[in-house]
Amino acid sequence: MVKLSVFWEYMKAIGLFLSFLSAFLFFTHHLASLASNYWLSLWTDDPVLNGTQPYNRQRLAVYGALGLSQGTQRGEGLRGSPCSSTRSRCRSGVLASRYLHETMLYNVLRSPMAFFERTPSGNLVNRFAKETDTIDAVIPNIIKMFMGSLFNVLGSCCVILLATPLVAVIIPPLGLFYFFVQRFYVASSRQLKRLESVSRSPVYSHFSETLLGTSVIRAFREQDRFVRQNQDRVDRNQTAYYPSIVANRWLAVRLEFVGNCIVLFAALFAVMARESLSAGLMGLSISYALQITTSLNWLVRMSSELETNIVAVERVKEYGDTEKEAEWTLENSTLPAGWPSTGHIEIRDFGLRYRHDLELAIRNITVSIEGGEKVGIGQISIDGVDIADLGLHQLRSRITIIPQDPVLFSGSLRMNLDPFDTYSDQEVWSALELAHLKAFVSSLPDKLNHECAEGGENLSLGQRQLVCLARALLRKTKVLVLDEATAAVDLETDNLIQSTIRSQFEHCTVLTIAHRLNTIMDYTRVLVLDKGEMVEFGSPASLIAKKGIFYRMAKDSGLV
Repeated sequence: MVKLSVFWEYMKAIGLFLSFLSAFLFFTHHLASLASNYWLSLWTDDPVLNGTQPYNRQRLAVYGALGLSQGTQRGEGLRGSPCSSTRSRCRSGVLASRYLHETMLYNVLRSPMAFFERTPSGNLVNRFAKETDTIDAVIPNIIKMFMGSLFNVLGSCCVILLATPLVAVIIPPLGLFYFFVQRFYVASSRQLKRLESVSRSPVYSHFSETLLGTSVIRAFREQDRFVRQNQDRVDRNQTAYYPSIVANRWLAVRLEFVGNCIVLFAALFAVMARESLSAGLMGLSISYALQITTSLNWLVRMSSELETNIVAVERVKEYGDTEKEAEWTLENSTLPAGWPSTGHIEIRDFGLRYRHDLELAIRNITVSIEGGEKVGIGQISIDGVDIADLGLHQLRSRITIIPQDPVLFSGSLRMNLDPFDTYSDQEVWSALELAHLKAFVSSLPDKLNHECAEGGENLSLGQRQLVCLARALLRKTKVLVLDEATAAVDLETDNLIQSTIRSQFEHCTVLTIAHRLNTIMDYTRVLVLDKGEMVEFGSPASLIAKKGIFYRMAKDSGLV
């Protein structure tokens, strides 16, 4: 059974005042509808004197007022009506969806990298697409139909009991039977919905992974295998979906039985009490009894749909409560305007692990790097400032990283180089020239306004890496980190990047995680790690002279 806390979270996302206001407007709308029908039954019982009914004007005025009240409270044609149940319902759905989506987006964007490593992309797509769409478009309509069905059932029972009080004898056993049918169906339907939702994510994940690896799949002629895998996942998804259709038919048969029993006894008792019942009230009672089957059917279905779809709130809230990375800025931390000025880095007893439940990948690293040194690669300090005392945004804005996989976004080339529009066009062109991209960009029809496709797919891998280099040249921070930046590019692009780094970052501290040893042979010092621990640290020449691990690596690469 869905926890009440999930419904409470949804109400808080809407706002408690608006939640109760919407429920109150629904209630008053159905009360006005019930009152107008009852008033009409009284009108039909008025005696006819001299060919007319004496109270026609009063009856018509009250009936018109009740009809106007229904229209105002429903408000579908009155966009400006402040007392509209439709308007409040739509407003409630928008507010809840916006709040839950923004909370989830805020948290996911600030989640640590470990979250993305253990979370399949299909799960993320499912939360932001299917689950958010459910909250946005499905749940508000289900709530509308659920509340409408609930008030219709309650109103029908009240009218039937008012006309034929003897029906009260059979309502408790029928209500008990209805309750067990409803609980059995809702529990089964909810679990089937959960299974269908869980089995849907692998379909999304497999589809996105297949799209990413299309070229490799075709190269190895594995299309048939991936088609079979996709069909297997869809079959598992349908295995949970088909029984839900069967369950709907099972429910319909039993609800028809309950509804027909109510109609039977309402009509039977009305005939038995025909001498004391007015024709108008008897007709009203029978007409409501005939509607109750449909109302009961919809009430069970909507309660089931509400319980199964409200799970979307629970799933979105789960990602809205994930562990976040450290704060971007710390209130008590202050930095000099030019920090870091020399790029002196100290690492003391430093260790790293990919996730909290894994062993340390790097351990017991203690090293001091002077400003301006070129070094190939629990406390790290830069220019005497412990980075643990800084907010993430403060730290990240003062260092530059060129990653192994170049990152470009959909948008103009200039936006990818200078997303915050900090530098002039002249500075951007100068950075492109130093990155050996000026000739290429000049040949483009739109120059700096050239539109980059998603992920930079309309640029080659080497060009994307040079764009990242140009981005680093624009920032020109005192600390530059190269995370195997040239591992995936050709030798020509590698040489271009290395020559630019040597000339333009001569007075900066450069930390390089190297894929090719020849790129760091002219560095000031090299840090050699083995099984996560520092084993050698010194200049390339001194390490080769020691004939240790670095010497063997250089020999295997043909450098000595």
